Amino acid sequence: MSLSVLGDLNWLAVIVATIAYFALGALWYAEFAFGKAWQRAAGWDLNPPENAGVGIYAVPLVTCFIATLATAMIAAASNTDNIMEGILLGIIVGVGVALPVMFVTGMFDMTKPAPTAFAAIGAGYHIVGLALAGAILGLWR
Repeated sequence: MSLSVLGDLNWLAVIVATIAYFALGALWYAEFAFGKAWQRAAGWDLNPPENAGVGIYAVPLVTCFIATLATAMIAAASNTDNIMEGILLGIIVGVGVALPVMFVTGMFDMTKPAPTAFAAIGAGYHIVGLALAGAILGLWR
């Protein structure tokens, strides 16, 4: 694969998939879903941070874009061209990359009261988010 694959991408699909992946985070980390458990696992006090600033949203949006772009490049290189192939690709990238990274990071972060739960919730978000992004990319190829 070369960077020339960037010219073959459906950039509108990449943007829509990025927004969907990012928006999933708003639901995933909401109090009614995994928000409270994730905050407890992280050792947070369950209160919204004061003066959080734009970075609290900008950094996750940029990282969702980077992960979606990488998935789109793999999709183009592997001729992923339908929704089921896209979902499978997203799951493979999520389980093969995000899950191990989250668990290695989580297991060695002894500052967290529940590092395994913290890693599992985070990895689950990325697996589902990448599967969603992959579905959009595969459908909209």
